[in-house]
Amino acid sequence: MKATDLAAQRLILDPAVGADLRVRLRQDPQAGAKQAAQQFEGMLLHLMLKSMRDATSAGGLLDSEQSRFFTAIGDQQMAQDLAAKLPLGFAGLVEKQLARQMPAAAATTTATTSDAPLDTLQQSLLAQYANRFPAVDRRFPGVQRPTSLSTVEGGKDSAGVPRGREFVDRVWPHAVEASARTGVPAHFLIAQSALESGWGRRELRTAEGSPSHNVFGIKAGRNWSGPTVEVQTTEFVNGVAQAVRAKFRAYGSYAEAFHDYAQLLTSNPRFSGAIGQQDGVQFARSLQQAGYATDPMYADKLARIIGGTTLRQALSAA
Repeated sequence: MKATDLAAQRLILDPAVGADLRVRLRQDPQAGAKQAAQQFEGMLLHLMLKSMRDATSAGGLLDSEQSRFFTAIGDQQMAQDLAAKLPLGFAGLVEKQLARQMPAAAATTTATTSDAPLDTLQQSLLAQYANRFPAVDRRFPGVQRPTSLSTVEGGKDSAGVPRGREFVDRVWPHAVEASARTGVPAHFLIAQSALESGWGRRELRTAEGSPSHNVFGIKAGRNWSGPTVEVQTTEFVNGVAQAVRAKFRAYGSYAEAFHDYAQLLTSNPRFSGAIGQQDGVQFARSLQQAGYATDPMYADKLARIIGGTTLRQALSAA
């Protein structure tokens, strides 16, 4: 049975789908591109289903946050199945475009186990999406900038010490306090802060170079009266990736940052699905469905950090 057929039979919530695709891209870039293009077509089909759901009136005895959540999961699964059984042809177009870049990516995989091929593939997919489907509304009123797949693993510092361990040591007590307020496990919160800040390496800084301690990438809206830091970021507007200047919140400490993040989750009904969530995959998906991020792969990245070896080893060392 083909790998794309096997992928189509997997549950959409299975975090191993992303890991399997990463392995396939390293072992066989051409086959991996075909599988990724098919998943991309499934994402487009899901957008169509979502638009139809949004156009219908809500309400009734069975309408609730829980029913809408499982309906969304069912639509994602249906879209992936349709892409495998009744392809519309988008996957073939994307695959042809990606094939031109696969030789360079394949050469990279023979020399390293980094995520460079997957980063290239992700950016190519997003570019194809932006150019061919500019009218589709992503409906992600982003809270923070999109993140790169390279932030999933922490790496090591110049002394050979895993950066994940140092980052966990730095934020662990604040994550525990935020966990008590939100009901979300502390390591889920650390995973998200690691994704947003690149394990502390890409923390937003002021014009003077001082740290903002904003490890959750929270923007400074009209209601924010505290200090800010302005940087260039990327947002998806009507399906098109655009470079914009945006203001983000700045804090005096990591304790303030985690406290403000907990306040955001508990005070905004949009994030009610994340409160008290004990499943890492569902926690990640609930944040993305609530519009926390504009990055279409945000939930997958966060789920992989939560279940990854870097965080597990850092926590055991701490």
